[in-house]
Amino acid sequence: MANDAVAGNATRVAAAVPGDGDDPVRAVLAAYTQDLLTAVHETLTTFLTAEVNSLTEVDTSMGGFAAAAREAVLTGGKRIRSTFAYWGWRGAVGGAKPLPPVLPALAALELLHTFALVHDDVMDASKTRRGRPTAHIALAQQHIAAGHRGDPERFGEAVAVLIGDLCMVWADRLLARATVPPARLLEVRRCYDQMRVETVAGQYLDVLGENDPVSWSVDRALRVARYKTASYTVQRPLLFGACLAGVPADDPLASAYTRYGLAVGEAFQLRDDLLGVYGDPAATGKPAGDDLRAGKPTTLLMLAQELATPAQFRALERAADGPVERLAELVAETGAVTRVERMIAERVSEALVALDAAPVDRTARTALTGLATAVTNRRA
Repeated sequence: MANDAVAGNATRVAAAVPGDGDDPVRAVLAAYTQDLLTAVHETLTTFLTAEVNSLTEVDTSMGGFAAAAREAVLTGGKRIRSTFAYWGWRGAVGGAKPLPPVLPALAALELLHTFALVHDDVMDASKTRRGRPTAHIALAQQHIAAGHRGDPERFGEAVAVLIGDLCMVWADRLLARATVPPARLLEVRRCYDQMRVETVAGQYLDVLGENDPVSWSVDRALRVARYKTASYTVQRPLLFGACLAGVPADDPLASAYTRYGLAVGEAFQLRDDLLGVYGDPAATGKPAGDDLRAGKPTTLLMLAQELATPAQFRALERAADGPVERLAELVAETGAVTRVERMIAERVSEALVALDAAPVDRTARTALTGLATAVTNRRA
């Protein structure tokens, strides 16, 4: 069983601590990660099969809609949020606690993530995600193939919004299946709700930035990163896991998770900004330069404008409507890429300092140390 494998690998992580050599740590973490992904995937698959079957009974046309929602959840993804939630929980309870009671809660975060991705793709008019057509694009193509009346793009966007909404409801439903005391589940729900509010706040700021770029700054771009990404990617999942373990909000472990999560989450978004411009589309699953084409005021672009000489600033303005490759070159020439790389390194260091002082289980400390580097130095 995947759950048994997760428990076994978590035990072996503790034996491969820093100082024993990097290779054992990496090997054990890789094996653990795959087993946790399998456990989360099995939980989602079982849950979604029943949900899709239930919707199909409403009307035969619901089958395709529900299947599209299921595909959005199960196709691709690194399961970063459930991974951080797991280690937030494991860091508090130690290595012996069985996983199955909290597994539905961990998997629910992937449904919440799908909700955010599908809606984000509609708002950004993104055409690809994970190397495949985004939900609204795929649905528009289905509309055309079926010969339906009306605007296929409008249909695709409308149904994609419904798919996102459905995934949020599914997340609530799956979270409720976690086997923890009712009072604790209420605290978990409060943490979960705060994560959702912060995600919506960050998404609004992201949309606002595209429509009001002249009022944007590096600080505001970092605020978007903090709420849109750091909160629901690292910080809140860690605290969510701690809540599942019964850790009070004022506990030193929760404080350490907050500091670590904010730092790693911001570094994660900064890396995402760089990959969005300079990443390999074959690895990232989406075209390079979309944010530059849209003029999205990311930290990278704000820094480029801040660091540019007068001549470079004028060149950036002239290049805004030209080939995105030239604009990317100009951004790098300002020194913004180097500055962002330094900001990533500084935040990873801050996270590790927070972790060093945390009253965290030895196994989780090793895993979170490795994850801080892995998720901020990724290629996809």
